[in-house]
Amino acid sequence: MQIKFEQFAATSMLGSPDSPPRDNGEILFQRHWEGRAFGMAIALSKKGHYEWEDFRQGLIASIAEWEATHCKDDPDWDYYLRWLSSLESLVLESSLVSEEELEERTRLMLAEADTALPQS
Repeated sequence: MQIKFEQFAATSMLGSPDSPPRDNGEILFQRHWEGRAFGMAIALSKKGHYEWEDFRQGLIASIAEWEATHCKDDPDWDYYLRWLSSLESLVLESSLVSEEELEERTRLMLAEADTALPQS
């Protein structure tokens, strides 16, 4: 039986400290960018830019770093910010983008998100 890489990547995290939030078994995204970051991490690994396990270990380290400096019930906990931090670190380490390019793309994406928000 052949398993798609995407299924392998997502299921390899089940029950582990780096497991994404789920609702009724489905991966849960609260904000648009979370799904995009999730998909980018998997797609870049699938294309061979880095090993999936390297990403997972970076995510585990990022979660552990956050937990070491915060209380377990800290309301500022955000799984996908840890995911994004891990992804950014790995794309920089892999020389997929420069730090300047990453900052520029982030700035543009934030500006785009700001203009997409409904005006009150």
